[in-house]
Amino acid sequence: MNVIPQSIKDGFVRLTGPLVRALIRGGVHPNAITTLGTLVLIGSGIAFGLSKVRLGGSLLLLSGVFDILDGQVARQGAMMTTFGAFYDSTVDRIGEAAVFTGLIIYFLTGPLPLELVPTAFAAGLIALVASLLVSYTRARAEGLGVECKVGIAARAERILFLGLPAMVFGEGPGRPGVLLFYIVSVLAFVSVITVIQRIAHVARVARGVPPPAPFPKRETLPGVAAVRRKGH
Repeated sequence: MNVIPQSIKDGFVRLTGPLVRALIRGGVHPNAITTLGTLVLIGSGIAFGLSKVRLGGSLLLLSGVFDILDGQVARQGAMMTTFGAFYDSTVDRIGEAAVFTGLIIYFLTGPLPLELVPTAFAAGLIALVASLLVSYTRARAEGLGVECKVGIAARAERILFLGLPAMVFGEGPGRPGVLLFYIVSVLAFVSVITVIQRIAHVARVARGVPPPAPFPKRETLPGVAAVRRKGH
């Protein structure tokens, strides 16, 4: 299950419909939207690292809009390509890494009480690794023919859970940085749970899925493949 109901996600996608159609009419390529969204996500990480927490949260939420737009433009504009899917997945991971790196820098250099810094650093690192694994488990499973959208902390949930409080509360009431520390700690926990959920899901579903065909062995020694083709 997902924390955000699918009906709410679908409703938000419908709200972006007019903008999606305008982008298609304007000839905007989905890869360009993906690139811009990634730059916004990297900007969010930089803002967090510079202790601009509200700006970081706002940019993180904005990146989620780009994440919807590139997929919708690709599908509705008949511009879906294998490279586009690969590019989108790859740069999303770069953006996520930038966000959590920025948060870790904030915990190490910002106003967080010193006694919380080691725990906050560990929470940020776990959140970084787990968020990448959440995305990887789905990509790897679907590459093997198994649908894998389960879990309590999918990408949309992670963006909303981190971005909205950061945008609204900034460094938080009371001791600065403590609220963000708690948010990242919870996010690390639920991301780990999501990885476990996806592994368990694939283990259950994959029992009836045939193993993937092995890739043909590729000759790596220079000139050997050419000689074999000539029959020598």
